[in-house]
Amino acid sequence: MLLGSLEARDKNLTCAVGDGHGKILDKIEVPRTTPQKSFKEVITYFRHFTNLKALGISSFGPIELRSYSPKYGYITDTSRKGWKNTNVVGTMKHYLNNIPMSWTTDVNSSAYGEYIHSVLDNHPIRSLAYVTIGKGVGVGIVNQGQFIGDQGNPEIGHIIPKRNPKDMTFKGVCPYQGDCLEGLVSSKAFEARFHKSFKEISMFCPIWDIVAYYIAQCAVQATLFIRPQQIIFGGAIMNPIELRKIKVQFKKLLNNYVPVGNLDKYIQMPDLSSSKLAIIGNLSLAKKHYYAESPI
Repeated sequence: MLLGSLEARDKNLTCAVGDGHGKILDKIEVPRTTPQKSFKEVITYFRHFTNLKALGISSFGPIELRSYSPKYGYITDTSRKGWKNTNVVGTMKHYLNNIPMSWTTDVNSSAYGEYIHSVLDNHPIRSLAYVTIGKGVGVGIVNQGQFIGDQGNPEIGHIIPKRNPKDMTFKGVCPYQGDCLEGLVSSKAFEARFHKSFKEISMFCPIWDIVAYYIAQCAVQATLFIRPQQIIFGGAIMNPIELRKIKVQFKKLLNNYVPVGNLDKYIQMPDLSSSKLAIIGNLSLAKKHYYAESPI
């Protein structure tokens, strides 16, 4: 069975094909310019595979996930220039002979890829929260193979954390809540604080402990609300040093209120790149959609 994966990211649209076992057979990157130019290349790529059975699509947000909405399959009110109100699923169905297609967020596809990877590795994670921290903060929650969220994707990036006593004056960068989690820990927040990239900030700088405090609160809330088997932190700003800082703060904040087992296993970074996880996730979701629409 030949399946396809399409992921819309900030700079590129990643196109890939794979088999029914999650093996990636081919992949290209299409520059994200305008929808017209980018989709022309994407459609040309997938049309080369005449026996493509289904396509899994994931995208940056906001996107419409409600299948009963007339805007299902759209990128909606995005800040990406020229991509507002883009009908992704409708366009792909029109040019790819209406094959079955799944549709979800970019972080959901990575979360599902992590879930499938754990199953293929014979160590299934039955319930996980996959949190990405970069330009924004996103989360994908998979429980028993299903996504959490009916009206849309969970928005853990917009929880309001308790402010660190050493960080009371920074107003945050979120245009909606200001000092929500995303407004305090995203790469945009680093740039607003220091007028340079987070990559230029030494890990000895106290800001990393402050950021870890905020992210640890996210992990505590996910633990108490979802009770996942594992929390995975990915994204541009995450690294092993920061992860250790998050675990220290998490342990203090949770204070053994509920058991989470081995903390080093409970809070981790992903084993694979988010791009590869997204492809695995999309291929698996495409397969799931194919059998849902074309039962044996």
